[in-house]
Amino acid sequence: MKTIEHWIDGSPAPGADPSRTAPVFNPATGAEQAQVVLGGAADVNAAVTAAARAFESWSESSLTQRTQVMFAFRQLLVEHEEELGRIISAEHGKTVDDARGEITRGREVVEFACGLGDVLKGGFSDQVSRGVDVHDFRQPLGVVAGITPFNFPAMVPLWMHPIAIATGNSFVLKPSERDPSAANFVARLYKKAGLPDGVFNVVHGGKDAVDAILAHPGIQAVSFVGSTPIARYVHEQATAHGKRVQALGGAKNHAVVLPDADLEFAADHITAGAYGSAGERCMALSVAVAVGSAADGLVEVLQRKAREVEVGPGDAPGTDMGPLVTKAAQERVESAVGTAADQGATVVVDGRGLKIDGHENGFFTGPSLLDHVTTEMDAYKEELFGPVLAVVRVDTLDEAIALINANPYGNGTALFTASGEAARRFQRGLKVGMIGINVPVPVPMSYYSFGGWKDSLIGDSPIHGPEGIRFYTRPKVVTSRWPQPKQQVTAGFTFPTSH
Repeated sequence: MKTIEHWIDGSPAPGADPSRTAPVFNPATGAEQAQVVLGGAADVNAAVTAAARAFESWSESSLTQRTQVMFAFRQLLVEHEEELGRIISAEHGKTVDDARGEITRGREVVEFACGLGDVLKGGFSDQVSRGVDVHDFRQPLGVVAGITPFNFPAMVPLWMHPIAIATGNSFVLKPSERDPSAANFVARLYKKAGLPDGVFNVVHGGKDAVDAILAHPGIQAVSFVGSTPIARYVHEQATAHGKRVQALGGAKNHAVVLPDADLEFAADHITAGAYGSAGERCMALSVAVAVGSAADGLVEVLQRKAREVEVGPGDAPGTDMGPLVTKAAQERVESAVGTAADQGATVVVDGRGLKIDGHENGFFTGPSLLDHVTTEMDAYKEELFGPVLAVVRVDTLDEAIALINANPYGNGTALFTASGEAARRFQRGLKVGMIGINVPVPVPMSYYSFGGWKDSLIGDSPIHGPEGIRFYTRPKVVTSRWPQPKQQVTAGFTFPTSH
């Protein structure tokens, strides 16, 4: 049985207790395919020690050296995209093409980091007082850490560590123990790109490793993506230990369809947004809000398209949607469909009990479509994180906006319409961080920041883009005077002012 070890100081590390392991499954077969070592405080400390030692020289490296590493790393991600995609598919279950898509979106952040020399330029003010100038610049924090979820084992970490490393920090990553191999593969690419040992480290594990990261005095900042309850915990614990925190939580993303929308177009994109990656995306469309006369026609087209989704192993040609990541996830999602029916929803398409020939023990469930869902039902209130699309019917756009604003989450929302006036009213009126107009999954480009509102973002720091630069650096302002030799400059006891 293959054992997945930590990556510390530039090489694999068995950890303080190699006997503590957890199984890593192939979701398409249900079979255990590897064991991952579960680290704890000693392993986190070893990684932080290596990272702190590496930071001393890496933080003093030139911007040219850092960007050269990033350019090389970016090219290696291109060259190994297929290999990394298959690693992700084998442990997560998503299709290889979907995995390649997440690598591409993560690589965009590396490309943003390649241009960091321009982004890090400070400001200069000449002659703010007689003979006095002021300038500012930003410096790295030190050792920083990322705690990332199973659903994007490549992309979400790539939203963190390229910016952290390019700005001069060293990094400790704690990936999900459900699909840990992508993190080690990326570590090897960094080494091949010329990144010095110790600048990027990987510690596998569960809560013990997380708690050790949150409390370690050598870690200056923590980035987290996951469920809202854990995001609150991470934010509370890390800030209590004096750290900066990015904590992105859960979501309940809506897609609003107006009567003037092209229903084929809207349903096609909503179907992909709802069932892609088996719904295991924080930006998945889990609620379709049908406005007025759009409702019956929309449900009819959504039903047809849901039945057309090809479910199968992620590495099989023609597969649109793979299995869920674990048996527990499969059982939870199928139970939620049953609960929705018990609470009065109409199960238009029932994905429960799906069996794939040759993969009968895989964690598969088919797309499910629920109609006549109300805001009091569990299917609406809970983040199901599975291939379940709930249709809620309202009469007007204003009702749709009010419904979305009343939801505790505020991650992403889409509107399908042909009306510019409706789109403008929608995007200005929503209490949501990311909005798509005829775009189902509005994940911003790397030069914008990613982050929701309300319970989808705990604290006030989004991720990647300009916010990432600010998060992983701190400003320093220098006020300087260079008097001429023997020039007398009068010192005063009153508070200094410009003159």
